[in-house]
Amino acid sequence: MEPKQQRKPLANVASIQTEYVRSLHKKEERIRARKVRLYRRLAAYAIAAIIILGTLTSTFINQKQALSVKEQKVVELLAELEVVTDEQEMLNRQIVKLSDDDYIAKLARKNYFLSDKNEIIFSTPDKKKK
Repeated sequence: MEPKQQRKPLANVASIQTEYVRSLHKKEERIRARKVRLYRRLAAYAIAAIIILGTLTSTFINQKQALSVKEQKVVELLAELEVVTDEQEMLNRQIVKLSDDDYIAKLARKNYFLSDKNEIIFSTPDKKKK
């Protein structure tokens, strides 16, 4: 069997206007209209899907960039925290030393040239200044 070929209506041939022919034409029009609505709906859904996927992709990229910036900041803050912790430990050791009277006396003699009773302080010139 050969596939059916659609025939073009001839200009000099009149079509039969019976109820059956009109119902077939209406049925064909409904089918065509249904296909058009289907294609329009599919196009609308495709556009909506593309917009949603684009928005989600954009949001994902922005969040990933924000996360990498925050992770970098965390690394920097952890390094700063380590420095501050070391400084705090040094200051705590110095506080412990400053509660010792012998250490305070030693600092006073060294920095402020104070002396104990019956003690004489001699100042020697620095070799670097020459």
